[in-house]
Amino acid sequence: MNEVLTTAEMAAADAMAVARGVPSLTLMENAGRAVAEEIAARFAPCRAVVLCGPGNNGGDGYVAARLLKARGFDAVVARETVGKGDAAAMAARWDGQTVPLERVALEGAALIVDALFGAGLSRPLEGAYAAAVDAANAAGLPIVAIDVPSGLSGDAGHSLGDAVVRASLTVTFFRKKPGHLLLPGRLLCGALVVADIGIPAEAAAAASLHENSPGRWTCPWPRLDGHKYARGHCVVVSGPAHATGAARLAARGALRVGAGLVSVASPADAMAVNASQLTAVMVKIADGGEGLAALLSDSRLNAVVMGPGLGVGAGTRELVMAALAAGLSDHSPALVLDADALTSFRDDPDALFARLHGRCVLTPHAGEFGRIFPGLLEKSVSKVEAARTAASRSGAIMLLKGADTVIASPDGRAAINANAPAFLATAGAGDVLAGFIGGLLAQGMAPFEAACAGAWLHGAAASVFGPGLIAEDLPEILPKVLAEMAH
Repeated sequence: MNEVLTTAEMAAADAMAVARGVPSLTLMENAGRAVAEEIAARFAPCRAVVLCGPGNNGGDGYVAARLLKARGFDAVVARETVGKGDAAAMAARWDGQTVPLERVALEGAALIVDALFGAGLSRPLEGAYAAAVDAANAAGLPIVAIDVPSGLSGDAGHSLGDAVVRASLTVTFFRKKPGHLLLPGRLLCGALVVADIGIPAEAAAAASLHENSPGRWTCPWPRLDGHKYARGHCVVVSGPAHATGAARLAARGALRVGAGLVSVASPADAMAVNASQLTAVMVKIADGGEGLAALLSDSRLNAVVMGPGLGVGAGTRELVMAALAAGLSDHSPALVLDADALTSFRDDPDALFARLHGRCVLTPHAGEFGRIFPGLLEKSVSKVEAARTAASRSGAIMLLKGADTVIASPDGRAAINANAPAFLATAGAGDVLAGFIGGLLAQGMAPFEAACAGAWLHGAAASVFGPGLIAEDLPEILPKVLAEMAH
């Protein structure tokens, strides 16, 4: 159930259920029942004010109010207008107290149910609806949102205007929507429950967007009869002597995630400092583009990570082009480009895109993304759309980092990674992520799956470690995550 559906795809799923014989009123009854059950499981009977809008979200609210009343709650419906269609039919079945949609309706309440507008809302809330949302937020009470918090875009994950519900719990149906996972939507939803309301599972079969999880990929576990050479050789390109730590973090990550061998390709002036800090990771000299090209002429070196600590400028561009040229020969090492390897092309990103091949993974944060795709993030409907456009334009796998990391492929597949804790906001964490992905690529994992797996493992390791996390901890805690997955 890790498919993520847009609002249009969810509407199509509803239509499929109806076409297969599930009446739309039954779907609405099931949705309202799911909301009432989740509330009853968390709250003792109390005064619950259900804010009902004019559409199907409001219809779900009428059902929830009726069933809460039957469970002993002092349920009250507050509304501006009844609406039409299924919502009107459910409003007619409501036999409890109804009050105007005004601030006074919340007096004496212990719980608020937000059934104003669902994920399909496409414009800012205004008038009585905006006032009701402001009053609900100001009341300081638990708010249970139906589908999505009113005022939130279900597709983009951002508020459509100044008024948006800040929910404690959100109950949605069948599958999550992008707005449940993208920020700030994920924070506005509070705890999230996905309820089954009778829509057939195959209604989500064509989804191209997923929540990133191990169900979508499998780690490349070593074979009993294997050896280190069968697990790949990842090369991490080091910066100059004063900036070597980032490469070593990436190298350690690549080794811990399972690459059979890992080498740091070091300029001559950094050999001593790198060698003094590394043990299982090897150090190989590679001065400039020619030196790196010579090193990568060995076909056993099948994955390259570059960018962390490399510095911004012509020297880094030369190194990147040398690594990409190796991919045009009779062997094609996979390539992870991060940080300085991307920023170095800010004046001519098309020169980079023209050389990228199908085994490249780009891992920018929002700032780096904006340097090579100027204005794209701001002009896109959502972070998912921006990542997909960037993947298509560059021809590479795009991993757009953040607390809501999005991974996108040129073929349109995309995933939202939602397991990253706040502890990951620490220097060097992105370098380790690049190493995780490089190590998985070295083991033969496909680029999109390697990027997804690397991001999920990164978040899981940070969660296991918890407070006090620094980047050096991530590779060391990863074996615990891998052991749990293997078990």
